[in-house]
Formats: sequence, structure tokens, C-alpha cells
Amino acid sequence: MATRDHPVFARLFAGLSPLLERAGLARVRARLLADLHGTVIEIGAGSGASFPHYPVAVERVLAVEPADFLRRRARRRAEIAAPEVSIVGAVAEQLPFADASLDGAVSALTWCSVDSPQASLAELARVLVDDAPLVFVEHVRASHPWTAKVQQMLDRRVWPAVAGGCHLARDTPSMLADAGFALDWHSPVGRRGPSAWSLAPHVWGVARRRPRAALTTSGGPRR
Repeated sequence: MATRDHPVFARLFAGLSPLLERAGLARVRARLLADLHGTVIEIGAGSGASFPHYPVAVERVLAVEPADFLRRRARRRAEIAAPEVSIVGAVAEQLPFADASLDGAVSALTWCSVDSPQASLAELARVLVDDAPLVFVEHVRASHPWTAKVQQMLDRRVWPAVAGGCHLARDTPSMLADAGFALDWHSPVGRRGPSAWSLAPHVWGVARRRPRAALTTSGGPRR
């Protein structure tokens, strides 16, 4: 959640988060995180809802969250998490980590709110090792043309201002592909999951950071 500090929305999101977890997001997190290992970055960690779901194979979590209020909440959860969790005050466009240093990544309701999806995903690709998984659950642009138009209208006029910079109409799977990630799989979250709202359809899945050599020879993104 969030890649800038929006204090009012951060508090609203913290209150909404338990409802989303009970509605199905917790089950999605548990499934997505099950195969991660090593050192993992979580972009937009929010108040740390993912922390209880990390498997024992994950040794360390670098939890990136720019909102002061949510970082304070995340620190309390980090104290009882199984892996070592470091709470990092940073934004997705400027990650304070070395090139090719991390084994995996997690995002949940994140890419909708970054200021620059292209710059943020390029930064993530930079810090991941080749073939590292990015597991994600995100709300995305609707496939129905009329609904997509309503999303775009809300994005232009009101939604980012009231929802902490969130955008309803971003095509996250396409953004991942453009940034050098290969989609292993992705699928809609079921109607009983956290996205029963027609204006905020969700997808979840796994993408992998394409090997740097392959990207260079194919003319893809270079970092």
C-alpha cells in the first residue's frame, strides 16, 4: 500500500486493512508467499499484514513503506514475525539497495499508487537477481470497456486525491511485462476475495525478473 506519505489516507487504510484480510486477502497472501526464500523486498508494506505469512525459507524481509504512521504499526508486527524484518522508509522510485542483491519481491495493492510505475518497476528489476519472483495482488483496469472508462474518469477527477495517490485504471500485468518481468501466471481474484467491487477488479500472480543478458540482446530494458 502507498508509495508516498499520505497521513490521512494511511490511517483510513489501516482501519480498512483488517476487513480486506478477512474478506480473502489473507488467504491470497499466504498462497503467494509460500515459495519465497532468502532475502525478500516488500514494496508498500503498509502496517505489515504480510509478515505472518512469510515461510521459514525467508531469512529477511526488507519492508519498504514511506508512510510514518504505517511504519510505526509495521514495527510492532515485525517484532513477532518469524523472519528478520527491517522497516525501510523509502519510496519505490528510489530503493536503497544494491544491484542484483535480493531474491524475491512482494507487492500488495501497491502499483496503483506509485508516482511513476515505470521508474518504480525499473528500480525493482535493478535490485532483484535474475529470475527472482515478484508475487503480487493488485487492483487493475477493468476488462469491460464501460467500466474502464469510468475508472479513467475517476482517476482524472477525484480518486487519486481522496485515496492516497491510488489509480483505478492501471494495467499492471502490461506494466510488469514492459519493465522486464515475465508473467508466470496471473488470475482474477474470485468474487468472494478482497475485490468484489466492480470498479476495482483484482489480479494476483507471479512474475519473474527476466535475465539481464536476455533483455540486453533482445533490446529490452537496460539498467
